[in-house]
Amino acid sequence: MTTITTELISLDQDLGPDKAAVLRSLSQRFVDQGRANDADVLCAAALKREETDATGLPGGIAIPHAKSSAVQQASLAFARLNPGVDFGADDGPADIVFMIAAPDTAAEEHLQVLSTLARHLMDDDFLAALRAATTPEEAARIVLVAIGEADPEEAAAQADVDSAAASEGDNTAAAGDEPSGSGLAVDGRTPRILAVTACATGIAHTYMAADGLTKAAKDLGVDFQVEPQGSSGFDRFDPQAIKDADAVIFAVDVDVREVERFAGKPVIRRSVKAGIEHSEELIEAAVAAATDPNAQRVSGEASESSSEAATESMGAKIKRVLLTGVSYMIPFVAGGGLLMALGFLLGGYEISNDASKIVVDNALWDLPDGGLGTYLGAVFFAIGNLSMSFLVPVLAGYIAFAIADRPGLAPGFVSGSVAVLMSAGFLGGIVGGVLAGIAAYWMGTWKTPRWLRGLMPVVIIPLLGSIFASGILLLVLGAPIASLMGVMEDGLTDLAKSDYVIIAGIVLGLMMCFDLGGPFNKVAYSFAAAFLGSASADNSTPYLIMGIVMCSGMVPPLAMALATVLAPKRFTPVERENGKAAWLLGASFISEGAIPFAVADPLRVIPSSMIGGAVTGALCATMDVWSRAPHGGIFVFFAIEPIWAFLLALLAGVVVSALVLLALKRFTTKVAAESADAASPVAA
Repeated sequence: MTTITTELISLDQDLGPDKAAVLRSLSQRFVDQGRANDADVLCAAALKREETDATGLPGGIAIPHAKSSAVQQASLAFARLNPGVDFGADDGPADIVFMIAAPDTAAEEHLQVLSTLARHLMDDDFLAALRAATTPEEAARIVLVAIGEADPEEAAAQADVDSAAASEGDNTAAAGDEPSGSGLAVDGRTPRILAVTACATGIAHTYMAADGLTKAAKDLGVDFQVEPQGSSGFDRFDPQAIKDADAVIFAVDVDVREVERFAGKPVIRRSVKAGIEHSEELIEAAVAAATDPNAQRVSGEASESSSEAATESMGAKIKRVLLTGVSYMIPFVAGGGLLMALGFLLGGYEISNDASKIVVDNALWDLPDGGLGTYLGAVFFAIGNLSMSFLVPVLAGYIAFAIADRPGLAPGFVSGSVAVLMSAGFLGGIVGGVLAGIAAYWMGTWKTPRWLRGLMPVVIIPLLGSIFASGILLLVLGAPIASLMGVMEDGLTDLAKSDYVIIAGIVLGLMMCFDLGGPFNKVAYSFAAAFLGSASADNSTPYLIMGIVMCSGMVPPLAMALATVLAPKRFTPVERENGKAAWLLGASFISEGAIPFAVADPLRVIPSSMIGGAVTGALCATMDVWSRAPHGGIFVFFAIEPIWAFLLALLAGVVVSALVLLALKRFTTKVAAESADAASPVAA
């Protein structure tokens, strides 16, 4: 089956007044031809891509595209519009529109076909042939020849000489042009420039930018090579070419893969669209950077990304920054949580009280009371607890890193540690990381003498950035947070001692699920753990409060895990992997297992978690669920009674939370989660 058919072609028709109408019409054609199963979902995916970056290009071209689970076969639809429609190009409406639809699991060969078409859109002869085509059959032949699905000679036999020549997409005129000899030089020789191009879907703009930059480099007389990093893979530069390059261009909307190869090279970062529309400017800027000692250089770290592209929206920047911090934090959550769970399993629920002392005072040849099980339980718990203590500093440190690169690391980690000191949780870590990153980035723009430049990233920025970010947390935010925590603790104490325990259950459930390890969560847990010490034969309320807190705190990660199983296509691959870890983290009463989901989608995850937590808290209070253990989740089942009621309340909250989350995702967006590069915190 060919990628395009005559039924997917519209010539000189009015498909609507705006791009939404055009995309809806073309999406319906895909459905009518059995190439997609839901026109609304496909159209929504294409419109979402338009919101990220308009697909209109100079010369009356638009190339909207989407990868979606609604697509069954990678396909093209072509419309020659009359009148043209605005797709966001600076020079006016587009009359040549190619809509590219690919499955979210598109095979490599299909993506290569689509990328071939994108490259032909940079060819004036190909566009002229499409504008001159008189029938859908002729237009289909032109496209099929261009993408290699029809033989040029056979196509020529079915059309007149002019149509056949146009359908071949002849590039000889452009290829034969001699360089303009612009006079650009580096140290008296021809500049050697490399470029990487990559767009969010890796289908169209990736290759159009590559061809645009190649043509511009040839016109300017520059020695040039390009590495398009598309969805169908990429061919890496020869290491010698990188070594010899004077500068590199990153025309990308996603992270550059294997960026460490370019470490130390002067770099120009722009959006992939800039590589198409302003290719000559990028080449000239790269040549200028090659001779500028103050030019920005590739650090070689994984955070080098398109985030610094001029066209990135504020929302995309915020999401990228937060997800960068979360991506580095996840291993600490998973590893630490599992180690703590093993500690409870081997050493019992009381191991959390004495783990550090047991580890320090004993050894394999000097076992404590309780024997080898207690000792190994203490070892596992101590290691896991130490790992978990890094969560907020790592989150803050890599948020700052995403903003300011390596100079932001030290102030970010320090501000995260201050957030821990203040019991501000991950919310405090986010604030501290952002403050540290902004401070480090700003100081990195200072024009300093050459003798001081080397000290800036290793001494000056860490020193001043730490003072600024941590100082604001300590001097400005510390008192309000402390006051808020005091008010909450007093209110919970009064409520727990009243006759309205069910209200206490709802309140504690809401608090445990609101900020997932932050101030509200920590106040509720600290209150319950401290109150546990006052339990006695005559006072069982502390056991009830502890049961409510622990059961409710298990809801968010378990609900996220369940949601990824019930509707995996509404979550990214990274989120689905996090969901697998969340099963054990939730079972271990590690609420932080839901943080990656909350940071990526707080407006849906947090409310749904709170609803589930409130249900669980109310049920625990109603059924009088006790926990004599302050931690451990299901692994301290022997300290929970009645265990059936605990499990019932937990199951109810998890199911409610998961269903509410999926409902919010379903009715607030029609777009299924698109695949994201696992190495990147952004699925643009």
